[in-house]
Amino acid sequence: MPYMKHKLSITVGEDTLSQIREVLRSKAYRNKSHFFEVAATRLIKDRKGDE
Repeated sequence: MPYMKHKLSITVGEDTLSQIREVLRSKAYRNKSHFFEVAATRLIKDRKGDE
């Protein structure tokens, strides 16, 4: 089965966006979508570990 991606719209504060842009300049992530996908995956994994 193909991996489906879904478009989302989010709102973040100015300070958060500034920090995200800084991280993205390091080229550790391909783009904002990649950054948020990695962050969400890590958060979900961490939460599952807390249960």
